[in-house]
Amino acid sequence: MTGAAHRSEHDLLGDRDVPADAYWGIHTLRATENFPVTGTPISAHPHLIDALAAVKEAAARANEELGLLEPRKAAAVVAACREIRDGKLHDQFVVDVIQGGAGTSTNMNANEVVANRALELLGHAKGEYAHLHPNEDVNLGQSTNDVYPTAVKIATVFAVRGLLKAMAVLQDTFAAKAAEFRDVLKMGRTQLQDAVPMTLGQEFSAYAVMIEEDRGRLAEAVELIHEINLGATAIGTGLNAPAGYAESARRHLSEITGLPLVTAANLVEATQDCGAFVQMSGVLKRIAVKLSKSCNDLRLLSSGPRAGFGEINLPPVQAGSSIMPGKVNPVIPEVVNQVAFEVIGNDVTITMAAEAGQLQLNAFEPVILHALSQSITHLRAACLTLAERCVAGITANTEVLRAAVENSIGLVTALNPYIGYTAATDIAKEALATGRGVAELVLEKGLLPAERLEALLRPEVVAGSAAPAT
Repeated sequence: MTGAAHRSEHDLLGDRDVPADAYWGIHTLRATENFPVTGTPISAHPHLIDALAAVKEAAARANEELGLLEPRKAAAVVAACREIRDGKLHDQFVVDVIQGGAGTSTNMNANEVVANRALELLGHAKGEYAHLHPNEDVNLGQSTNDVYPTAVKIATVFAVRGLLKAMAVLQDTFAAKAAEFRDVLKMGRTQLQDAVPMTLGQEFSAYAVMIEEDRGRLAEAVELIHEINLGATAIGTGLNAPAGYAESARRHLSEITGLPLVTAANLVEATQDCGAFVQMSGVLKRIAVKLSKSCNDLRLLSSGPRAGFGEINLPPVQAGSSIMPGKVNPVIPEVVNQVAFEVIGNDVTITMAAEAGQLQLNAFEPVILHALSQSITHLRAACLTLAERCVAGITANTEVLRAAVENSIGLVTALNPYIGYTAATDIAKEALATGRGVAELVLEKGLLPAERLEALLRPEVVAGSAAPAT
């Protein structure tokens, strides 16, 4: 010890002073010096910290079961891991999220924190590794190359569960608006041109179904994340892990996490392959693209209030301008758009990181974890924000919507089966030239009686949800 404020630790490069009260040690210290990249510590991803603690606990239980770790040490490691999974000591996970070494610094950080807390529980001071060692005891039978990807997968599963719940909230909110607006007639548009009538409820129902479909795809993708390579050690051959270790560790890890984890059939393949992360990211990109499209629509439909579409009103949540009094902007859809852009960019990052793996290991899983975690957690927040701060408060400008239908040339398409294509074309041409309404011209030319025309132009008929009365 060099003084009360520090303790001295040793590694292959020599001796270094570590703050006496730190639960991390010399390997973590060197990592913080080597990777001052993002300023974001791994503790910013709490699911990862919890997952690392779960893996270390499972390994300790397996090693005790196989007679490799004495019960007293195993109990201390298990207790330390459970404290971490309860939210304690997360601030001790200080290495940068983006790091060289395939996640080795993250694994070392976890080993040191668990070891030093376990030492305290055994009645020893931090750093007294002769009694319980970060690598020889906490990391027994493991390698970063099976610990880190296993932890990333567990973290991803739990993060996705939160996203699935948030998507369900948004889906239900859109569905509630679809029911509220089921009788509100409006013009549908294709290529930003008038198409045929529909209801605002149908428009919002489509958004709900889009979310529902993507929830299904996400639930499918996360199933692949349950396959782990714990027990593979360095390259998948299981070197330094005793017979039975992989299955014992998997069984304990499943018990700890409550997840139906399975050991990969080929651990050499599983240690180098990041395909499941690529597929997961692709689904997240799909969600982002469709969510962004829906937000584009909300911004367009609410444009105005006087010089735009003005068909719906988004709830005002803040002043929109520092210079234009009274201006309110669609800030909630805008922030969701930006999250979508981020997710799409993260997908490129994950794709390139997965592709860059060489031979028996992918060294770039740290950036995969960082990008994947950002995409999942930010999408979750975006879905909840969109649902609660925007969609739930949307109102319809029913008069504007109906006037657009009555004045639209597209209305003639609904009458085409009853007056014929040629007459419908003539009506459309005259309506466009004179600015008169389609219904007015149909009545004037005696093409349909008033009662029949009224029945054909009922909202449920023109929107295709009911057959016209005969």
